[in-house]
Amino acid sequence: MKKLLFPLLLLLGACQSPSADMPSAQDVQDSKPLGKSQLYHNPVSADKPLDPNEAAKMEFEEMAFDFGDIKEGESVEHLFKFKNTGKSPLNITNARGNCGCTVPQWPKEPLAPGESGEIRVVFNSTGKKGIQEKDVYLTANTIPNKTVLKIRANVAN
Repeated sequence: MKKLLFPLLLLLGACQSPSADMPSAQDVQDSKPLGKSQLYHNPVSADKPLDPNEAAKMEFEEMAFDFGDIKEGESVEHLFKFKNTGKSPLNITNARGNCGCTVPQWPKEPLAPGESGEIRVVFNSTGKKGIQEKDVYLTANTIPNKTVLKIRANVAN
């Protein structure tokens, strides 16, 4: 009998009306709008069909940079400057190098249309020799959603 009573009590408890702590649909609808850092318009995830003319767009001053000759063990950095020339806020969700020696830093907050930003790329040449060509892969709410930046260096002893 005790074995049947416990599951029955669980079922009855689960069917209770929503608690007073839980907001109603009207409360959620009437709440204040979220700030820029909390929510941004992303046309890629919108319910309506995607209009490429409304998407965010990254326009870079340059897509590749050559450090030239550097000494092995030296760390060098470059700033890739860009502007959101699209009609929606730009959100870069990820940036990664194709190896641990290439480390990008990117803006974590959405950039409004017309705003500019920078991708800082640091290349550590420790253990590298000769011509080094590295890629930095950016993921954003752009069309296409992947962008590749390139760096190059000639590492000498």
